[in-house]
Amino acid sequence: MAAPGYPGWVTRWVSGQWRNKKRPPALRPPRPLALADKVANRREQPTEATCITEMSVMMACWKQNDFNDAPCAEEIRMFYDCVAKAEKERKNQNEDTLSSRGNLPSSKVNKLLRRFPQITRYV
Repeated sequence: MAAPGYPGWVTRWVSGQWRNKKRPPALRPPRPLALADKVANRREQPTEATCITEMSVMMACWKQNDFNDAPCAEEIRMFYDCVAKAEKERKNQNEDTLSSRGNLPSSKVNKLLRRFPQITRYV
């Protein structure tokens, strides 16, 4: 495998040519080092489907009973209970500010960046 092609000054710096009282070249960033005003909205974790089994049982009951709700009341109630439980868990999970990796979600980061904007000029 071939070595990556680094700029010439990197090779000279690593080889020690800058040690004889010569300073390495100054690295200047192409733009000011400051945070952006917002970050991209991304899902932190892929959401998984919930209550699939209950929904399948409910639809099978509807199909057997010609889509009549009366005989399938128990299956419908089980499905709605599952949905309510999943919503409650999702809300409790959203209240936690940190994800499992210890990072803030993008919505919280954007809220903080709006609250504490970058200082672009000095007083």
